[in-house]
Amino acid sequence: MPARPSTMVAALGAFALSACGQSDTYVAPPPPRVTVAQPVKQAVTRYLEATGNVAAVNSADLVARVPGFVEEIKYQDGALVKRGTLLFTIEPKPYKVKLEQAQAAEAAAATSLKVAETAYQRQVSLLATGNTTQANYDQALQTRDSAQSSFDQAHANTVLAQINYDYTQVSAPFDGIATARQVSVGQYVGGTATPTVLASIVQRDPVYVNFTVSEQDVLKLRAEIARRGVTREELRKVPVEVGLQTDSSFPHQGTLDYAAPTITQSTGTLPVRAILQNPDQVLLPGYFVRVRVPTGETPDALLIPETALNSDQGGTYVLVVGPDNVVQQRRIEAGQVVDTRRVVEKGLAADDRVVVSGMLRAIPGEKVDAQMQAAADTSGTPGGAH
Repeated sequence: MPARPSTMVAALGAFALSACGQSDTYVAPPPPRVTVAQPVKQAVTRYLEATGNVAAVNSADLVARVPGFVEEIKYQDGALVKRGTLLFTIEPKPYKVKLEQAQAAEAAAATSLKVAETAYQRQVSLLATGNTTQANYDQALQTRDSAQSSFDQAHANTVLAQINYDYTQVSAPFDGIATARQVSVGQYVGGTATPTVLASIVQRDPVYVNFTVSEQDVLKLRAEIARRGVTREELRKVPVEVGLQTDSSFPHQGTLDYAAPTITQSTGTLPVRAILQNPDQVLLPGYFVRVRVPTGETPDALLIPETALNSDQGGTYVLVVGPDNVVQQRRIEAGQVVDTRRVVEKGLAADDRVVVSGMLRAIPGEKVDAQMQAAADTSGTPGGAH
């Protein structure tokens, strides 16, 4: 008799159950592989880093100090001019005439004073021999003194007229770049209460770089200065390195020039200024720049790849593989960047094994297969790629 379908199904089920029973043992997967590296120990120059801005050492508006018509403009817009270069001429003839009038009046006053002085001296001699009266002497003295006052006034008028005449020639007060003119030839200037700006001039060599230092850094610096016994004169020789936003390093060198005597309470920072030679005029006033100031040397600093650092709400941490190959989360205090590495101020020892690759597979509390990084590869690679 043919087998029933239900019997065949039962037989097949029993066979399947018997086959599964032969391989039901669980095999754990191997620990995930990660790359680790020990911190690099090397000498590091400590820097105070900040963001600053470039400012002109000298910058001035050239204004009309006497009223009149602009007769000449003697420069090209944007030209580099030397101190004393004539830039504008403002209708000098009227002021020349006033100067000549004042000089003539001064000459007349000088003559009157000379006559009065001679008459006075004569009365002095006559009074000594009794050949004149006291009244004549007093009159000669009064006339001499009045002539002296007139001469002094005439001389002051001449000086004032000379000053106004000189103001008709507007010259560069220092070496710099003259901006585009704000007036035209034939325009009347200087006739209002607000001075008429003719143009501006900006000195671009040397330049200042202004930046601020936090109160905490100020305290550290003052302690370091006291420890090293640095004098105020030596502080002005402290090097300052500057880099533009497009620079990968700090190619522009200068020195510390000024530090404010007080902390700005609203910001808790100390305004500081550096001065830099700028012969190629690469640094333009108004640029934002990166600034660093060397503050000392650390002979045995510990550095790890920048990519080994992680952060959360609790701060900065790294993943460390212990002797038992179990991953640990280690809180650290990160310092400055040196090339592609970060200085670790606190939290690591020189023999710690830091996870530098495969961080997504490194779970704190779990074992890993830790592979030491090759000596030639010390930069690390992003953990997200593994």
